[in-house]
Amino acid sequence: MNKSLLLLFSAVACPLLPAAQPRAPEPVRAALGQALTFHASFDHGLNADFARGDRVLYSYSNSKERAQGGITGLPDDTIKIAPGAGRFGDALHFTKKNNVRPFFKDGGNIGYRTSDWSYTVSVWLRITPDTDLEPGYCDPVQFVGNDTNKGFIFLEWDKDSNPRYFRYAIRPLLEIWDPGKVGWAKLPFDRRPMVQVERAPFSNTRWTHVVFTAEHINSKSPKPVGRLYLDGRRQGAIENWDLTLGWTPESALLVLGAAYVGHMDELAIFNRGLGDDEVKVLFNLPNGVRELHAGAGSARSRK
Repeated sequence: MNKSLLLLFSAVACPLLPAAQPRAPEPVRAALGQALTFHASFDHGLNADFARGDRVLYSYSNSKERAQGGITGLPDDTIKIAPGAGRFGDALHFTKKNNVRPFFKDGGNIGYRTSDWSYTVSVWLRITPDTDLEPGYCDPVQFVGNDTNKGFIFLEWDKDSNPRYFRYAIRPLLEIWDPGKVGWAKLPFDRRPMVQVERAPFSNTRWTHVVFTAEHINSKSPKPVGRLYLDGRRQGAIENWDLTLGWTPESALLVLGAAYVGHMDELAIFNRGLGDDEVKVLFNLPNGVRELHAGAGSARSRK
């Protein structure tokens, strides 16, 4: 067999694989690991793999269940683990719009503070919003406290636009963002504390990496700021706002899947606002966030 035929045979028999991402420098990985407070891969069930607080997933379907602290796990299989369907391993699958709200408690996971609170949330989503979602708003991830009029932080797909706008919003006290009580949907876009992406790269045939950050919430100096990233690229920032919340410290929850229909994987929280380069490292981790806490059993919650 001549050389040209041999090369052709090799190309057909062994198709090219995607180029491996270079390993991030150890100091960057170490810094990310130190900032990590929570990670749920959904590869070993519903509970978090790593947590600074309670790693149990709870849920509620009504205000009474929420006031009582929720129930452990999920009430039925409308939300369930999908084996092998994740960005890495298994995934959490929201099969249809429903009233169940899975959530994780704080206790060190969220790190909410009444002064100078910073965080980063990282999650992978697989969904085609314009075909998979039912009418109305959809919030795949939320931070909530004891009263939404005292603050509400969320990812959101708009209910009216076509294609649906994707947003990251930090709503502070009601009297700050809506003193005239006009309502969220009626306020002009430039008067809402949010980042809006008109054509976000979501699809149910591929995974999209979403990261949202905040620095200095409940602080006036330094000034607070929030940022949104998709697939490792910054989309915009929430700036020049007073981002004061009024939650009680023990009330903060991370709530998942409000009207969401799709897959979710690799949910993680960090205790500071990550920089652009660090977000790119997260996006390119070959094996997901587990790389950042492998061997850190002493920091793993036993709850």
